[in-house]
Amino acid sequence: MSDVTEVCWLTVRQLSRALVNGEISIHDLVNVFLARAAEFNPASKAFIDVYADSARAHASTLAEQPGSGMLYGIPYGLKDLIDIKDHRTSAGSAVFIDNIASEDAHVVSQLTAAGAVCLGKLNLHEFAYGATGENALYGTAVNAYDSSRLAGGSSSGSAAAVAWGLSPFALGTDTGGSVRSPAALSGLVGLKPTYGRISMRGVTPYSWSLDHLGILSRDVRDCAVILQTLAEPDLADPGSTNRPTDHYLSEVDSLEDLTGRSIGVPRQFFYEHVDPEILSATERVISFLEKKGATVREVETPDLNFSRTVSLTIQMPEALSFHMPWLEQRAGDYGEDFRTGLALGQQILAEHYVRAKRLMTHYRTQIDDVLETVDILITPSTPIVAPKIGAVEVETEGLTEPVGNAMMRFTNFFNTTGHPAISIPSGMHSLGLPMGVQLVGKAFGEASLLAFAHLINSQWQFKLPLPKIN
Repeated sequence: MSDVTEVCWLTVRQLSRALVNGEISIHDLVNVFLARAAEFNPASKAFIDVYADSARAHASTLAEQPGSGMLYGIPYGLKDLIDIKDHRTSAGSAVFIDNIASEDAHVVSQLTAAGAVCLGKLNLHEFAYGATGENALYGTAVNAYDSSRLAGGSSSGSAAAVAWGLSPFALGTDTGGSVRSPAALSGLVGLKPTYGRISMRGVTPYSWSLDHLGILSRDVRDCAVILQTLAEPDLADPGSTNRPTDHYLSEVDSLEDLTGRSIGVPRQFFYEHVDPEILSATERVISFLEKKGATVREVETPDLNFSRTVSLTIQMPEALSFHMPWLEQRAGDYGEDFRTGLALGQQILAEHYVRAKRLMTHYRTQIDDVLETVDILITPSTPIVAPKIGAVEVETEGLTEPVGNAMMRFTNFFNTTGHPAISIPSGMHSLGLPMGVQLVGKAFGEASLLAFAHLINSQWQFKLPLPKIN
């Protein structure tokens, strides 16, 4: 390619085309990103471990055995909850600092079979517990647009790696918004598919009922490419669905005229106590869809005043049940905030957990009913822009709340229901920070969701400038 310094900002599809056309070799492509990581990881704190030697060796093997497919030769990063054989999975914690994986996670096996090259493991909030991504052991991954601010969490390193140009795409996990929130705050696309659509086998769990594996990239079509590879059923994972996959890539460009399509706008809760510029950006997206022919309808969602309580009542006992073998002997190795969360799990009774699980089913059914009347729902991704590192509380239009609660306020509910959701950029705030809009689709309706998202994501008025990284 004429200028390899620009390679780090290309999409997966653009990089694949460059490889096929011989404009760059797999070996050189991998080296571009390894060099970028070496230069900027000390500032971004995106990577925990960089696999320079194994990535170069894999690139050499691929070069000797030419293959096909859009992911062939494409580098990527993994949130450090996801196993890759013979490498450690620390989950961002001193507790697992010596935990060496004996086999690949299912998603790693799929990506390897597709020819993708793992660059290394990415930073995160310890055991994916928090929304801020702050990590006392490895440092806090920072925002590419303002290094005094958070990249978002818990998939903080996944967002930082893509936003800083250290990786074309990254995998993360999303238990309450941990892919979508950092995507919104970092100017990226973040997809959480339907619960069970992507196997979680080989991924350190936080909450079995709420955990989703997700994708962070620069472009909606890249998400379609990656989802096509990852969405195959996994018979060894009891949580994996056996429902057939759609042709995501061929359908992502299918929408232009939205006549006959309908957009649901849940004004209650999702449009309250929101930064005015984020609200205006969301309204501009709604107006764009309406001009394309879509019918916009205000819809009612369930009473969400207790939805966060329902989520916590499920996730903390589930987290506690996983961590009990280590907690009794190594409590001091856990971070203070996660120890506090596990202590909450010890106070939740079985009857509370069962009641929360019943409410989870109730919420899912109610959203299914709402989505029978519209094609997608649209909300702001977050009510705030990226907070300052170390911020404890944030005030938004009269509401003061913990910063982590604000970051997940609009995403958390759709982990409880399990519906597919995606965050895409909606514009730049006057503070010079990205804003995002969230689309929510029907269960296993990722193809339609991606098509709506791509229609928005492809419009110049919603494009973001690249971060000015020195």
